[in-house]
Order: sequence, then C-alpha cells, then structure tokens
Amino acid sequence: VQLVESGGGSVQPGRSLTLSCVVSGGTISRACMGWFRQAPGKEREGFAWIDTRGRGSRYVDSVKGRFTIFQDNGKNTVSLQISPLKSEDTGMYYCAARRWPCVVGDRNFLTPDEYNSWGQGTQVTVS
Repeated sequence: VQLVESGGGSVQPGRSLTLSCVVSGGTISRACMGWFRQAPGKEREGFAWIDTRGRGSRYVDSVKGRFTIFQDNGKNTVSLQISPLKSEDTGMYYCAARRWPCVVGDRNFLTPDEYNSWGQGTQVTVS
C-alpha cells in the first residue's frame, strides 16, 4: 500500500486547509487511517483516526472542533480539514494506515509505531 499526501502550504491563521491522502495498491475501505503531525523539534504525534468501514472517527482533545477527518471511497482518499488554522498547527502532516482495530475500549491507536504504512508527508506552515 502506498500513501501520498497533498494539500499543504503556507496559510494565514484563521483560514482553512484540507489535506488529502490518496491510497494506491489497496483499498481504504478496510483499514484504520490516521493523521499525524511532526512539528519542528518535536516527535511525531497522532491526533485523528477514521475507521474506513464506516464505524466512526476519533480525535485527541487538542484538535476537537477544528479538525475533521473524512473519507471518499470512490477516490480511495482520506482527507483532513483544519479550520480555523492556528500557528501551532505548523508541521509536517502524515497519513498512515494500519489494520483494524482503531480502538479497543478506551484505548485509541494513535502512536506512530502502531501504524505500518506511511506517506511522505505534506508541510503546513501557519503564519
């Protein structure tokens, strides 16, 4: 499975941005897809996943209300909308895939080592 992100750029605070992750070599209809960010000088962190079987999505508290993860099975794409953007959203954004489950009880799978397929990332700079 290959993942390719796009949609990053330099954006002013308060604006919106939608990042896309196109999946090839497989289907997104049976996977757990996550979005991660790596800010300068920091470790990569996960903040949202979507169960592509249509069983929902989950966000970490720090991005709830501003980040929306969604899928388009026809385009084999998982996207992330950020609105409104803040300066702390600056970083390299990655999508990643893993097999189910996305969550077990209260435990969300959102650490990088829990995902085994990665894209190359797309840079978002908010200033």
